[in-house]
Amino acid sequence: MERIKAKIRGGTKEDIVRGILICCVVLFLVLFLVFPLCTLFMKAFQNKDGAFVGLDQFIKYFQSKSMVYSISHTFFIAIVSTIISVTLAFFYSYALSRKNVPWKGFFRYIGMIPIFAPTMLLGIALIYLFGNKGILTGLGLQIPLYGKVGIIIAESIYCFPVATTILMVAFSAADNRLYEAADTMGTSAIRKMFTITIPNVKYGLISAIFVAFTYSFTDFGAPSVVGGNYNVLATDVYKQVVGQQNFNMGAVVGIILLFPAVLSFAVDRITSQKQSAAISAKSVPYQIKPHRTSDTAATLFCLLVTVAMMLFFAVALFASVIKLWPYNLTFTLSNYDLSKVSSGNGFTAFKNSILISLISAFLGTCITFIGAYVIEKNQKFKTGRRAAYLLSITPLAIPGTVVGLSFIMFFNAPYFQIPFLDGYMLQNPFHGIYGTIWIIVLANMIHFYSVPFSTATTALKGLDKEFETVSESLAVPFYKTLGRVTLPLCMPAICEMWVYFFVNSLVTVSAVVFLFSPAAPIASVVIVSMEGAGQTAPAAAMCMLLLFINLIVRLLYENLKKYRGRK
Repeated sequence: MERIKAKIRGGTKEDIVRGILICCVVLFLVLFLVFPLCTLFMKAFQNKDGAFVGLDQFIKYFQSKSMVYSISHTFFIAIVSTIISVTLAFFYSYALSRKNVPWKGFFRYIGMIPIFAPTMLLGIALIYLFGNKGILTGLGLQIPLYGKVGIIIAESIYCFPVATTILMVAFSAADNRLYEAADTMGTSAIRKMFTITIPNVKYGLISAIFVAFTYSFTDFGAPSVVGGNYNVLATDVYKQVVGQQNFNMGAVVGIILLFPAVLSFAVDRITSQKQSAAISAKSVPYQIKPHRTSDTAATLFCLLVTVAMMLFFAVALFASVIKLWPYNLTFTLSNYDLSKVSSGNGFTAFKNSILISLISAFLGTCITFIGAYVIEKNQKFKTGRRAAYLLSITPLAIPGTVVGLSFIMFFNAPYFQIPFLDGYMLQNPFHGIYGTIWIIVLANMIHFYSVPFSTATTALKGLDKEFETVSESLAVPFYKTLGRVTLPLCMPAICEMWVYFFVNSLVTVSAVVFLFSPAAPIASVVIVSMEGAGQTAPAAAMCMLLLFINLIVRLLYENLKKYRGRK
């Protein structure tokens, strides 16, 4: 920071503005990412009175059999869910990328639907399918839903679209010359799969595995609905903090949740760089050759996955428009009357969620794009840009549960006790936003910061550097070039960033479940409360409303992108 200040003092007015912007980005991420995480770490090594106790809290945690079981349960769920979701995603992506499958656009969009829905919706659909009075249970297909089986099914569906997205990119980097050489030598299809296809997509496959593992390891929504007495770490954190008000033990669980996510992040960064290197090589695009047998098998597989996906959401929709399953199947829209559900807070929660998502999308997109711009389109302040970049990609390694936990500990404290200065207390200037929607907005912005940042950085890297060079030679201020050239060219990426912030802010629950207040309820948390209180149909109705809104937003964006493409 001192180097930045020194360069600002000796630079031009534009350098001053750039330096101030970099400082603002770093300050924003330090205040609302680094400080909350530091508070979380400090709590883990303190007792309830604030005294330093070293590793006592960790020792106490691992001495509890029930809590150790939660760790083993979480790893088991994450490993099995990852194997199932990535395996299905691999063949699904392979079919869409390498085979003559009809209706590819339809299959691709249906496969992405779980991204737009709260994870609780998957649990609710499972209850109506495989619960004690479920549709398939009544037909004789009975499974032990409440516990590990139900969580694994829900998490597998939840992780499937994420893994599919990564693998679709990996499959697009194929070099057709390798397959032509293999065909010339008479290599069988199976051998080509193991000697060419899988080695070519190995980095994408590794990335998909670790991302899916992290998603299932840290998810709160599905275990809260169909977990039953099968405890996992995400629900343990909630019980410790919200149920028992044991913030210190909650911090311990949060740190345990953090380690697999950080490992996944490190692996993902390494594999992404290697995958980028592979994509940049001069290769011939893969040419799909007709093969009736394999094309038919691929089409049937995609159709099977799509029908199964649509079944879950059709059942959830059915649950939201009947009076009382299975006793009264009369059609009704009363479940969508949000003013009558959750003690009258349903409509307020829904309205708050829309408002929070809009604010998070607008502010998040602005801050993220500005941060990416001053890092990418600036040749000075090298140290400051490196610090800003490192902080910008860090949220990708932080699970939502840890974000919410660190925020509640940071913002809830009216005063901070300064370490190594016994008795010295510092007033918390951000305590006033605790219990308001603004703390949720900040949590959403931090939680989802890294992906839009990467989107903006990629878009800015794709612009010709001559724009800035010519502007400087003509003495045109950089902000005019930004407004007249950079922003219009980056508008598709900016819209993508806005949609990402909005969609995820609307359905997230892992972070905000710690931060909402009765005075400002939000839809995703109210859904969890309603389902726990037995109001499954109204909970399904609110889930479907959130899903419909996200689908409409995404469709509007896709149509806007097509319209701009035609122009």
